[in-house]
Amino acid sequence: MVDIEDLKSKFLNLEYDTKTFELDPQRAIAIAKASGEILPQFTDPEHAEFEAVPAMVASLASGRRLPIDFPSLGGIAMDGGKAVTSLKAIRPGTPLTGRTHLHDIYDKSGRSGRMIFLVARMEIFNEGGEHVATSDSRMVIREKPDA
Repeated sequence: MVDIEDLKSKFLNLEYDTKTFELDPQRAIAIAKASGEILPQFTDPEHAEFEAVPAMVASLASGRRLPIDFPSLGGIAMDGGKAVTSLKAIRPGTPLTGRTHLHDIYDKSGRSGRMIFLVARMEIFNEGGEHVATSDSRMVIREKPDA
């Protein structure tokens, strides 16, 4: 059985990936429109306050899903969803840097058995070093039942 507290003590809050991004303005517009956005600040690249919708931030992914020395937990891994917190406007066409760490590790038990949740947090910074968004990605691992 996986020791959650041991994993937390070894892996929480240790940055394990840094990746640079530059959001394409035309892709930003397409994602905004697909999300149902009609405001010109999200759909018109000539607008003075043109910015990417949070849905676009959710599409950014780090180069690594987990730290390189994170142990295999076995079981069945599933996507547990994403959550984006926008802190400042993200301007398409400007460089961004994402820094990723494990933010939380926890477990729950249900009818199908124990599930382990890993929350990878990517903090996104603009070229001036301002923290502009946070994207949390959850991975759920259902432990294999005993044979």
